[in-house]
Amino acid sequence: MKSLKIKQLIEKIEGEAELDFTFHEGKIEDVKINFGFYRGIEEILQGKDARDALVITPRVCGICNHAHLLSAVRAIENGYENAGHKIELTSKAKDIREFTLACELIQNHIKWLYMTILPQLESYLDSKSEENYAIKATYLSSTITKALAIFAGQWPHSSYAVPGGVTCDPTHLDVMQAQSLVDESIKFFEQVVTELPLDEYLNIEFCADLHHVGGDFGKLLHLIGSSGMSEIGRSHDRFIVFGDCMLSPSGKSIVTKIANVDSKYVKESAQKGTVAKAVMYKERLYEVGPLARGMVGKRTIVKNLHKRYKDSLLTRVFARVHEVATLLDHAKTLLKNLNLEESSCTLDPHMLLQDFEGTGIVEAARGSLIHKTTVKDGLIVNYEIITPTQWNLSHGNDDEQGIAVEAMKGSKNIEEATFIFRTFDVCSVCTTQ
Repeated sequence: MKSLKIKQLIEKIEGEAELDFTFHEGKIEDVKINFGFYRGIEEILQGKDARDALVITPRVCGICNHAHLLSAVRAIENGYENAGHKIELTSKAKDIREFTLACELIQNHIKWLYMTILPQLESYLDSKSEENYAIKATYLSSTITKALAIFAGQWPHSSYAVPGGVTCDPTHLDVMQAQSLVDESIKFFEQVVTELPLDEYLNIEFCADLHHVGGDFGKLLHLIGSSGMSEIGRSHDRFIVFGDCMLSPSGKSIVTKIANVDSKYVKESAQKGTVAKAVMYKERLYEVGPLARGMVGKRTIVKNLHKRYKDSLLTRVFARVHEVATLLDHAKTLLKNLNLEESSCTLDPHMLLQDFEGTGIVEAARGSLIHKTTVKDGLIVNYEIITPTQWNLSHGNDDEQGIAVEAMKGSKNIEEATFIFRTFDVCSVCTTQ
């Protein structure tokens, strides 16, 4: 039987992509993921002052702009340290940065849940509801983003993080306003997303107890399970995390074995038919994102779900929504313990280095984000951005197919495959930055 080739344009992924499907005997045998637009942010940065990256890189993406800012500032701080000038951040600066990043991840995940996954799944299963998911997404994402903006000054495209700390100096009133917004977000999560108190939800450890989850998350889990989709979408079952963060330490997970990682072994390569580069670690492909963080971070419910369903569509979807609960709880703790008496920034703004190389890593919503900068005579001579989507959407190599490609392989139709594709929370603009 001859192979059948079909092209499909995928939209609403912060841009668009073209998927070239190859069918054999009624099932998808291969997929080529093609991105056709390139903006060249890395080239724009060449010749600019090192600190210009704090303003330019947040413009890579309107969804993960804060993660890009933090990667950029960490690259400069790491460069200073490599040049012999260690920067010690106060706990205040660290906590504010972590809080704002947590807020960005929450709004990202909740938009994905309500504006991508739930409506797409209902459409695929021909079980559309009358729910206005856009309103729900807007409510929670705007609420938590207001809390972020109290410290960052604005969102998106804030540049409040600077080498040595942050530019804001919040008052007790600012913190109280942020606490109120986080409490409001938690209330929404409890009443609408899970229909469970946050503490009760976070205490769930076993798969058998997931039937207690109600709300829209419970509906999502039920739709996946009742339609027989729980075990589809499996990939290579390898995960990697580069940024030590509130959700996970750095490391890689193969089956259940955790090992250390070093970003110096990350390698980019060009791919035919697309402007997106592929990324590997020691010549192997790894999945990044919430599922990776859940596995490397040894979160009990994620590990138990993985033990039963491996790196399936169900496990991947669950891990992303589960992070919302973890992040809301962590954000509340950060505000409670924030020490306003400490300095916001410890670096003398007039202390500028002319020559350095640095790497900044952040766990963005979709996974590990890496910025590398080389500065000579005060100007950027090379800037490299490796985004999470590059890890998950590689075409693969001679030995194996890419992460998302492997997950889509074996699908019985394009609709099923494209739903699996969206479970990776694809971002076109970051991939082709």
